[in-house]
Amino acid sequence: MSQGIHLHQPSADRPPAPSAQITYQVLIVDDHPLYRAALKGAVAAACIDSEFVEADSIAALFDVLEDHPHPDLLLLDLNLPGAYGFSALAHLRGTHPELPVIVVSATDDARTVRQALAFGAQGFVSKAADAATIGDSVQAVLRGEIVVPAGLGPDAEAAADAGALDVAQRLAQLTPQQFRVFGLLCSGRLNKQIAYDLQIMEATVKAHMTAILRKLGASNRTQAALLAGRLVRDPTEIRPPPEGID
Repeated sequence: MSQGIHLHQPSADRPPAPSAQITYQVLIVDDHPLYRAALKGAVAAACIDSEFVEADSIAALFDVLEDHPHPDLLLLDLNLPGAYGFSALAHLRGTHPELPVIVVSATDDARTVRQALAFGAQGFVSKAADAATIGDSVQAVLRGEIVVPAGLGPDAEAAADAGALDVAQRLAQLTPQQFRVFGLLCSGRLNKQIAYDLQIMEATVKAHMTAILRKLGASNRTQAALLAGRLVRDPTEIRPPPEGID
């Protein structure tokens, strides 16, 4: 494999490698339809007869998971509407801990790759990787291996500190609807705006906000939003709304 390397080999009693007779359900989440098509082609070439389900945002992913609760693999873009940094990955580790996730990103520096693994990804594929590398990586993760781009050794320094991992564990406790509310909070929305966006009552938003603050251990909405800054590459992405308006 030219651009990918397996960090950890599975144990001797690992399941057999994927074969043409096995059908896998693969979720592909990316907001660019052309790249989703490219991923489908690469995976289909490696895992014949695979079934694909697509989503273009985190909200759409949650909807898809309601209809397809037991997929075999998720290919997840980092830069998605409704997600900030690794927040969506951290949340998925709580709601679907058994689901293997390969992070797919154009941002493929060593620190980003290590953060993805620290927050629970089973693999990382650069958007610059060719179809053969993507297919090999998918097969490896389905066998239980952990896959990262070539040249990134397993013994280098960790990228996520204890504080960031703690925030990730708290985010994992949120329900999908609470995570939707949290994402809109991080974008600077007020309660009434969140209610409009999600088509729910403002009182429901306030109830979700109370639960979010409790689960995150935050005293107010600004503090809750700032916690998300521990999981992003650029903290200026987070725009907490003014306190006291809602």
